[in-house]
Amino acid sequence: MKVLVSVFNNLYTDQRVEKVCRTLSQNGFEPELIGNNWGGLPEMARPYPFSRIVLKSTVLRFAYVEFQRRLYQELLRKADENTILLSNDLDTLLPNYLISKRLNIPLVFDSHEIFTEMPSVNGRFTQKIWRSLESFIVPKLKFMMAASESYADWFAKTYEIERPVVVQNFPQKTENPQNYSQANSKKIILYQGVINPSRGLDKMIPAMKQIENAELWIAGDGPKKAEFSALIKNLNLESKVKFLGKLLPEHLREITNKADVGLSIEENNGLSYYFSMPNKVSDYIQARIPVVVSDFPEMRKVIDRFQAGEKITHHSELAEKVTTVLENGKHFYKDSLNRAAGILCWENEEPKIIELFRKVVKENF
Repeated sequence: MKVLVSVFNNLYTDQRVEKVCRTLSQNGFEPELIGNNWGGLPEMARPYPFSRIVLKSTVLRFAYVEFQRRLYQELLRKADENTILLSNDLDTLLPNYLISKRLNIPLVFDSHEIFTEMPSVNGRFTQKIWRSLESFIVPKLKFMMAASESYADWFAKTYEIERPVVVQNFPQKTENPQNYSQANSKKIILYQGVINPSRGLDKMIPAMKQIENAELWIAGDGPKKAEFSALIKNLNLESKVKFLGKLLPEHLREITNKADVGLSIEENNGLSYYFSMPNKVSDYIQARIPVVVSDFPEMRKVIDRFQAGEKITHHSELAEKVTTVLENGKHFYKDSLNRAAGILCWENEEPKIIELFRKVVKENF
């Protein structure tokens, strides 16, 4: 059974989509992945077919419009009566929905976030456009996945639909990579992810003035990098804060293994962040790195259930909570992190995907 998988990115660093495609491929399905060139066209190899639509637009809002049209044409060309459509996030949903109706083939929607509640659209005119699209299509969907328990609850309540299948974006389970006999001479505080607004970095950088014998490593890139670089310079923190740039997944794992604490300190500037379970939290856990996280519903569970670090109710607590974790040391959290890593892993999410897609086949073919 062919599965046409579409997503608005260049495919290279989207680990969730890659894992879903690999799971489908290993369980009797034939995924074909469609992305675009937004963010470049890095070379990549996958064990299943993929292609990337080359967009001419250089402004994001125009790129979205262009991609809708081009993706519709691509899906129409590639889909047949033995195809399942898999749409990732709201920015691919309309063309998938239209093709699903035109060809009478099933559609699965995978919501990685609550797109209409992202800080980047909150309070803007574009939020109304995306919300109109979401409210028009989502109640009509029969098959849906969501990336957190809270997301699933939100969609079920907001649109009065059957609760989506929850497939959390956890990494594959790994053996504990830590060598506890080797300690960093300077403790490493790690943030991995996009350097965007509302990620808490503008609060963490000044907090470094209060944290002794430690460096903040920022692994990623994004629109706020220049602003945060200026902030670091103004605070004379060049020796305590380092930008590592955007890293390949394998290099990022090496860096993560070296850290003493991992940060996921988002601000509550939209329900999508508030209800999220960021990828980096489970990446830190698989590396057996204790965490400091915002006291949001999904991240709170990691601390309350596993005692895998500390949570902050306000960003003024950052220096105190990070210092607590650093003083405890990684070994203090060893058993908690090993337990969490055995549960928060992709191997426990895969069966949900397989069950859902087998249900789609049974009910449609």
